[in-house]
Amino acid sequence: MASFVTEVLASSGKLEKEDLSSKISKMSRKVEDTKEEVCDMINKRYGDFLPSLQGSEELMVQVDEVSKEMDALKNCIETEVQQNIHVAVAEYAKLKQQLEKNTIIMTMLGHLKQVQHTWQFIKASVDSLKGWKTSQLPLLSALSSELTVQRENLIYHLGDEWKRLVIWSLPSSKEPAGLKSFLKVKLNLSHGCTKDAQCIRGQNVLSAAGLCCCSGQVLLKTMLKPLVMYPSLSVRVTEQQGEGTVLALQCLEESNKERSTPSQVYSKLLLVLRTLYSHLLDVSIGDKKLSAILGELIWEEMSKCIIHECLLYSIPTNSSQLEKYNTVIKETEEFEKSLKEMEFLQGDSTDLLKYARDVNCHFASKKCKDVIVAARKLMTSKMHNTVKITPDYKLRLPKLPVPASELKVKHDTTKNEITMENKKQLSPWSMCLPACRISESVQQLMELALNTLSEAVGSSTQCKDVCNLLKFPHLAAIQHNNCMYLAHHLLTLGHHFRAHLPQPLSEGVATFVDMVPGFRKLGAQCFLAQMNVQRAELLERLSTAHNFSNLDDEDNYIAASKAVRQVIHQLKQLGTVWQDVLPVSIYCKAMGNLLNTAITEVISKIMMLEDISSEDGEHLHTLCQTIIEEGPLVFIPLAEENKNKKYQEEVPLYVRKWSTFKELVIVLRASLQEIVDRWADGKGPLALEFSSSEVKNLIRALFQNTERRAVALTKIR
Repeated sequence: MASFVTEVLASSGKLEKEDLSSKISKMSRKVEDTKEEVCDMINKRYGDFLPSLQGSEELMVQVDEVSKEMDALKNCIETEVQQNIHVAVAEYAKLKQQLEKNTIIMTMLGHLKQVQHTWQFIKASVDSLKGWKTSQLPLLSALSSELTVQRENLIYHLGDEWKRLVIWSLPSSKEPAGLKSFLKVKLNLSHGCTKDAQCIRGQNVLSAAGLCCCSGQVLLKTMLKPLVMYPSLSVRVTEQQGEGTVLALQCLEESNKERSTPSQVYSKLLLVLRTLYSHLLDVSIGDKKLSAILGELIWEEMSKCIIHECLLYSIPTNSSQLEKYNTVIKETEEFEKSLKEMEFLQGDSTDLLKYARDVNCHFASKKCKDVIVAARKLMTSKMHNTVKITPDYKLRLPKLPVPASELKVKHDTTKNEITMENKKQLSPWSMCLPACRISESVQQLMELALNTLSEAVGSSTQCKDVCNLLKFPHLAAIQHNNCMYLAHHLLTLGHHFRAHLPQPLSEGVATFVDMVPGFRKLGAQCFLAQMNVQRAELLERLSTAHNFSNLDDEDNYIAASKAVRQVIHQLKQLGTVWQDVLPVSIYCKAMGNLLNTAITEVISKIMMLEDISSEDGEHLHTLCQTIIEEGPLVFIPLAEENKNKKYQEEVPLYVRKWSTFKELVIVLRASLQEIVDRWADGKGPLALEFSSSEVKNLIRALFQNTERRAVALTKIR
C-alpha cells in the first residue's frame, strides 16, 4: 500500500515539471515575436512618415472633391424632390382613399348579399308556414305584417340614402319642356369628405344598387334625350373639392343646325356615361355591374331616340353620298364598343347599329317619300302654266351604259348627254309630237321620273326599289283604289257629258269607256302582285317551324312558336296598314285569303306527320289555339275599334279552311271515342272537313297500335 502512494506522488511531480517547461518555452517565442513587431512598427512610424504624409494630403484633396459633389447632389435632390413631393403625397392620398372606398364597398357587398339571403329565407319560411293547417294562428299574421313593415322600412331608407348620394336639380314641372328648361338640369354625385363620411357613402353606393331605376328614367328624359335632340346643348363636368362631381347641361353657342351629327351625339352621351361609370356605376352586384342594370333600363328607349332624332336625319339625300356614310357606321360601331367596355350594353349588334348598316334601305325609303311628295305637288299644281313643244323637240336622256350593239351612241360633249337613235331610221318627222303646249308640271314630272331612274341606275338593289313604289303594301292599296276610282267614273263620264257637247266631241268622249278595262287590270295586277309577296313571306316564316315535328324537343318548339308568332304579327301589321284604306269587302277578302294561306300550310304540315306523341299533340294544340284566338283579331278594316267586332265574328266567311282548322285542333286533344263520335258514320262535323283516309292517318299518328285503335279505325269509313 505504501509503495503505491509513493509511485503516485513521484509521477505527479514529474508531470508538473514537464508542463512548466513547455509553458516557458512558448512564452519566450511570444516575447521574440512581440519584439520584432515593435521594431517593425517603430521603423514604419518614423522611417516612412514623410511618404505617408504626402499620400494623406492627396487623399484629403480627393475627399474635398467628393464632398463638393455630394453637396451638389444633395442640393439637386432637395430642389427636385421637394418640388414634386406634394404631388406624390396627393397621389398617394388619393390612391389610399380609393383603396379604402373599394374595401368598404366589398365589405358592404357582403352585408348586402347576406341581407338579401336573409330576406329570401324569412319570406320563404313565412310562405311555407302559411300553407299549413295552422296558418290562421295570430303569430303568422303578426310575422307577415312585421315582414312587410321591415321590408318597406328598408326600401325607404335605401331610397333616402340614394337621394343623398345622387342629387338632381331639375326645372319646375309646370315649366314647359324646352331648351331653356333643360339648362337648369344638374346632377350632383356626392363624395364623402371624412373617413366616417366615406364609410357612409360606400354604404350608400351599395344601397343604391337596387334603386338604380329611380334615377334611370330621370337621367334619360332630362339629360340624355335632350343632348340628342338639341345640337346646341352640351354637358359640363365639374369636380368640386370635397363635395363631389357635378354634371350640368349648358348652351355654348347658338347652333344654326337643326340636328346634331351622329359623332357629336355619341361624344356627348359617352361623356355623361363615362362620368357616371367612374364615380358611381363601376360596382358589381352579383354577376352584374350597376352600369349593366342601368343599361337594361334605358338602352332601348335611348337607341330609339338616337335613331329617330339623329340617324334618321343623317341619311343621305343623294346616292353619291352613300359611300361617305361608312364614317357614320364606324362611329356607331365605336360608340357601341365603348358602351360594351363599360357594360352598359350587352350582346351583339343592336337596333342602333343595324339601322346604320341598313343605310341603303333607309335611303330608298326616304327617296320614295321625297319622290311621292314632289310628284303629288306637281300633279296638284295649276294646269294653265304651260310650255311650248315643237316637232323638233327631243327628250334629252342622261348618259347611260347602253349596249353598243343595240344603240348608236352619239356623245354630246358639251352637256354630257346622249341622243338615242336606231341605225335604221324612219322619216325625221315620224313619232314626233305636233307643235302644242303642255302643262309645265307634266314636263317637270317627266324630269323627276328621269332623275329618279338615273339615280337608281348603278345603285344597290335596295336603292333600285325606288322605282318600284308599289312594293309597299300601303302604296299598292292606294294604287288599286286610284285605278278603280278612275275606272268607275270613266264608265259614266261620257254619258254624263254627251248631251251637252257638240256631236264630234260627244263621240270622242264616249270612247272613255274603252279605258275602263285597262285601269281595272292595272289596279288588280298591282294588288295581286302585293298579295303574292305577302303569301310568299307567310310561307317563308312557316318554313322555319321544322314542319311542326318533334315538338317535344325544346329547340323545335321554340322555332315553331316563333314562326306562328311572326305570322300573326305580319297579318296584324298588314291589317293596320290597310285599315281605312281598302274598301271593307276587299279588305276582308284579302286578309281572309292570307290567313287561309297560313292555316292551310299548318294543316298540311300536321297531316303529314306520321307519329305524334302526347306531348307533341299538346304543343300542336297550343300553337293552333294561338292562331284561333288571335287570327280573327287581324280583321280591323275600320278605324273605329268597336265596329270591327262584326267582321271578326264572320271569319269563316272569308277564311275557307277555318272550320277545317278548328276541327283539327279538336282532334289533337280528343280521345278515340270523341273522334268516332265527331265522325258519326260520315255525317258528323269531322266528316264535313276531312276524308276517311285523312282521319285514319290522324288516328294512327296520335294513338298507339291497340285493339281500341283498331276498332275505331273500322268505324271510320
